[in-house]
Amino acid sequence: MDLTDVTAQFQILGRVVFAALLGGLVGLEREFSERPAGLRTHMLVGATSAFFVLLAEYMIASFKPQEIVTVDPVRVIEAIVVGISFLGAGTIFKYTRQGEGIVEGLTTSASILSVSAIGIAVALDAFIVAVGATLLNLFINWGLAYVVGRVKPN
Repeated sequence: MDLTDVTAQFQILGRVVFAALLGGLVGLEREFSERPAGLRTHMLVGATSAFFVLLAEYMIASFKPQEIVTVDPVRVIEAIVVGISFLGAGTIFKYTRQGEGIVEGLTTSASILSVSAIGIAVALDAFIVAVGATLLNLFINWGLAYVVGRVKPN
């Protein structure tokens, strides 16, 4: 595919927007739970992950097979995971309250990583998987939090 083709560029943009919307669904849950990374962060993570994969796809296609260039699409995903993990680590807080060690933000960090994978799935045209992963993420964050809240003794 050719990035000078306007239709191809709009297709990329549509997939990036779709990844942002799915990430936004997860981000809404984090926002309502008043977590450090909410709607905008999750939307940006999903969109950016999809964007990186899509740009890499076109970049790889632009090299001719006889050129001396080693192409490994997995490296793009590895780079995304490293970058997103660094971002997720920034949402984790450890402190002591009344002599008890407390760690917060682990679920938000995992949620950010999950949204990154959702963005990658959208970029790879795995729309059903992306929507399913979004629903699973929402079930884990909302549904299980509700169940734990009802079952856990105060």
